[in-house]
Amino acid sequence: MADPIHMADPKDSMTDFKVQTARHPISSTSVPLRPPSDQQSKDRASKRLSSDSNGTSESGAGARTPVEITALEESFRRFAIHGDTRATGKEMHGKNWSKLCKDCGVIDGKTVTLTDVDIVFTKVKKKSCRNITYDEFKAALGELARKRFKEKTGEEAEEEIFKMIEGKKPVIKGVTRAVASPTVSRLTDTTKFTGSHKERFDESGRGKGKAGRVDMVDTSGYVAGYKHHGSYEKKVSRPNGPPGIGAPGAKPM
Repeated sequence: MADPIHMADPKDSMTDFKVQTARHPISSTSVPLRPPSDQQSKDRASKRLSSDSNGTSESGAGARTPVEITALEESFRRFAIHGDTRATGKEMHGKNWSKLCKDCGVIDGKTVTLTDVDIVFTKVKKKSCRNITYDEFKAALGELARKRFKEKTGEEAEEEIFKMIEGKKPVIKGVTRAVASPTVSRLTDTTKFTGSHKERFDESGRGKGKAGRVDMVDTSGYVAGYKHHGSYEKKVSRPNGPPGIGAPGAKPM
C-alpha cells in the first residue's frame, strides 16, 4: 500500500506550479539563445539559393519552375555576371545582353541584327533602369523569336530560341589584339626614323639599348673607324712547334 504522505493530487501540483510561476516569472533574457552555427547559416543560404533557382519557397508551397526554364535561367545568370564582379546575376545590362545574342547565335545578320537586339532591349526594360530582369529577358527573347522564326507560331518560336540559349555560357576569346592602322604603322616603322632616333635601332628594327641612347667613349686606343682591331696580335704571334721552327718567313735566331 502506497504511503499517503507521498501521494499528491495532480491538480494541486499544477496549482502550486502556477503560483510559483506567478511569484517568480521567467524572464526571456534569463536563458541566452544559442546563435546559429556557421554550418547552419551555410545550409540556410544554400537552401535559399536553391529555392530561388527553382522558383520554390522553403516550405515548398511555390510553383516549381520547369526544367527547361531553369536551364534558361542558369544561362541568364552566367551572362549577367560576365565581366562584372559586383553583379548578382539577377539583372543583365545591355552589353552582356548583346554578347548573349551573339554567342548563342540569335543574331544571324539577316532576320535579327545587332540593331534589332538593342531596340528590343530598350523596349522591354523600364525607363528608369539600365538593366533587365529575368522576366524582361524572356519577354525580349519572345520579341526576337517572332523575328527569327517567322514561319512558326509564337510558342514554337520561343521554344526554339530558348533551346539556343539553354546551357550556354559566355565565350571567352584570346587576348585582345591591337588594331593595325596606317597611322600606327607609320609611327612604328623604324626605317623611316631620322636623326638621333634612327641611331637607336639597327637594320632589323631591334633596339640597341644604351648604345643607341648614349655616346659610348672608345677607350681601346684605336682611332675612330679603324677596322683591323686585334689583327696585329695575330700576325706577330708564333705557333707552338719544335725548336728552330718559327713562323713562315721568319729568320732563324
